[in-house]
Amino acid sequence: MFKRVIYIFVFLISASNFGQNYTKHTVAKGETIPSIAQKYKVTPYDIYKLNPDSQNGIQPNTVLLIPSSVAKVVSKPVAPKAKESNTKTHQVVVKETLYSIANKYNVAISDLQEANPFLKTDGLKPGQILKIIKYEEPPKMTVATKMYTSYVVVAGDTKYSVAKKFGTTVEQLEKQNPEIKESLPLGFKLKINAAKTYDTTPITIGEPEKPHAKAIDLLEYTVKSGETLYSLTHLFNLSEAALTSLNPDLKEGVKEGMVLKVPANLSFTKETKNGLKDLSKSISNQQKKQLVLFLPFNASKIQNDSLTSVSERLKKDKFLNMTLDFYSGALMAIDSAKVLGMNINVKIFDSEETKNTTSALSIISGNDFANTDAVIGPFYQVNVEKVAGALENQNIPVISPLSKDDGKSYKNLYQSMPQNDAIKNAMFDYMHVKNGNIIAVVDPKKMAIKQYLQDFQKDVKLVGVSDKGGFVADSIKKFFVKNRMNYVILVSEKTGVIFTVTNTMQTAMKDYQVQLVILEPNETLDFEEIALSRLTKLKMAYPSASKENETEEAQQFAIAYKKKNRIFPNQYAIRGFDLTFDTMLRLSQGQTFEDSINANASEQIESKFDYAKKLSGGYANNGIYILYYDEDLTIKQAQ
Repeated sequence: MFKRVIYIFVFLISASNFGQNYTKHTVAKGETIPSIAQKYKVTPYDIYKLNPDSQNGIQPNTVLLIPSSVAKVVSKPVAPKAKESNTKTHQVVVKETLYSIANKYNVAISDLQEANPFLKTDGLKPGQILKIIKYEEPPKMTVATKMYTSYVVVAGDTKYSVAKKFGTTVEQLEKQNPEIKESLPLGFKLKINAAKTYDTTPITIGEPEKPHAKAIDLLEYTVKSGETLYSLTHLFNLSEAALTSLNPDLKEGVKEGMVLKVPANLSFTKETKNGLKDLSKSISNQQKKQLVLFLPFNASKIQNDSLTSVSERLKKDKFLNMTLDFYSGALMAIDSAKVLGMNINVKIFDSEETKNTTSALSIISGNDFANTDAVIGPFYQVNVEKVAGALENQNIPVISPLSKDDGKSYKNLYQSMPQNDAIKNAMFDYMHVKNGNIIAVVDPKKMAIKQYLQDFQKDVKLVGVSDKGGFVADSIKKFFVKNRMNYVILVSEKTGVIFTVTNTMQTAMKDYQVQLVILEPNETLDFEEIALSRLTKLKMAYPSASKENETEEAQQFAIAYKKKNRIFPNQYAIRGFDLTFDTMLRLSQGQTFEDSINANASEQIESKFDYAKKLSGGYANNGIYILYYDEDLTIKQAQ
């Protein structure tokens, strides 16, 4: 079925490009997209439309398609060239990409490469100092009475969010930029009426952090014979203080039959897992297995579009591109399974998803799922829960591929992405195993994390920060102890707080063992004013659901993927491979999927799969890495 869908995609792309007149241009050494656009009297965006890969840079001898129809429209006077408005520098940090840097400074990737020619030969590496040049727009010749500003569309933007950001309306935005009436292309430079000053800080997609922490959902657990306070804290991944605060009766001792209150989203810790098992070494093909994938291609929606809008959608629709990337990784997994001789039949269906609807339920009702051994998808959590509910009576495992949300629980629902609380818990488990002395500097706005520390990590010493971001360095020093690692958790994005914390820690290094820790991404640490050397010296550690893999096996996968798809795999393609391949391996162990995940943890290219049973039903993946910045500017896994 989906070979047909992909053929449709390819056909529609070809059909839309075939009817357009264009000129071929062979890139010469030293040429850039802006210089080529100027030569042909077109805009860089016109070139990007026909050559989407050029947004990642161009190499000599590359053949580009230049739209002739645009090139002929030269009767209008040529606008004056933009001039430099200011220049700054940026030090590259670990995990940054050209896209993320260009996005941060609101410049084009091509401008970044033009200002730093060594990027084309050496590539982007941590520690490099980049020159960032920002250009101011030349005055518009057609409307002398108005002033305009420009804005480059970034991932997550919508017409409404951009209009709201600049204090205008979607209608006015489309009037000023007729090209966006059909869609809002990523990387497109918008013209916006700038008669007054607007807030141009990036809009955060998603719910803002609430000023008050949400209530914790609790479940009841009945103590079994032989269980102790130690075994219970280990079972629930809770400290003794946290478990006792929820159940004061434990101070009198643990008794069989006691009913304890525990957080609903916690999962059991299994004693049976010893390290990671290479499942490819124990494949059994005695019985043929069947795997179903629900992937949101939304093909019917695409086929109803005009040819032009289909081509644009395939280039600009982020959700569709994510789906196709995941799908390409899954296909690599299916190919690998064939090489290993796994006896598995794979069916792929279009789940046709929105955030609240899916066609998966009608597909289930219209097909025989009696012999299905596992299902991956759909993508949205609410939809994967619907599928789990529909297949719960048949006890068919339904695996959520990408969502970290903690929604409804079903006995057959497997959350393959570690949830946020589990990620934080893993960091504390690591620090406790290392017998660490834990100190936390918490911004007053971070109420959720502060509440989490007070409820579940009562041994942590809290250092408060004033509303203006001030605190005394001695308030950290007084908690330091000798002969133990002093972990300082930084929960603030204020530059002044970061400098004070890191300066205090660096000064203390001659007398104490110290290490910086963050529990979640911190954008301020990515800015150039926070030197990378400051973070590597303190070996900044953080928990993560994935890790970069530079082993020979991972490199071979990347090469094979590029050979098949003509680009290197991104995070969604690798995720598609990891989850699909791990699921197929587990189905090939001569046991059920559930028996396999109860017996062994496993690891693929960038993900670990260590499922644990949730108290509320179903399973959660606790496969989490503790990573840290090393002084050689690489990210390493903590042991």
